[in-house]
Amino acid sequence: MLDTLKNQAYQFTEELIQTAQLKPNQLLIVGCSTSEVLGHQIGSYSSVETGKAIFDGIYSCCLTHQIYLAAQCCEHLNRAIIIEETASKPFKIVNVIPQPKAGGSFATAAYQTFSSPVVVEKIKADAGIDIGDTLIGMHLKKVAVPLRLSQNTLGNAHLVFARTRPKFIGGSRAIYNNTIL
Repeated sequence: MLDTLKNQAYQFTEELIQTAQLKPNQLLIVGCSTSEVLGHQIGSYSSVETGKAIFDGIYSCCLTHQIYLAAQCCEHLNRAIIIEETASKPFKIVNVIPQPKAGGSFATAAYQTFSSPVVVEKIKADAGIDIGDTLIGMHLKKVAVPLRLSQNTLGNAHLVFARTRPKFIGGSRAIYNNTIL
């Protein structure tokens, strides 16, 4: 089961990166409830092994594309973000170390795996993956655009994907990526 979760996580991350047209050094925020993945109520059944498997799939894909992965902690840590220090420059660093039941298993895996992890209070990411309705929207740049990808669940958890785009200002028609909207 863990290999399946890891492979599925890699696949939907690859599809998101391609669909959102993410570029190297952009930020991808991920919130993950391992409880929801395993069919339990969010926050009730944290699984270190599940968090690590999902993290490994997503992180491997991000490394391939040189995308910075940002892992959202749970509400017990005010949805703080685990990120590589090299990506943290514009953000306020806070002092905490996530644990499986205080931060979440996915965020704990990020903290244990990143080469130089720091925790920041908030970010403005270019795209996001919400695994199990963890409410990542507060950490996305404006304007967030939902994406419908080929996979909409991971285990028992609902998946939501988003990319962001610049605001449109003025005029009745706008052009984005050479397309008239």
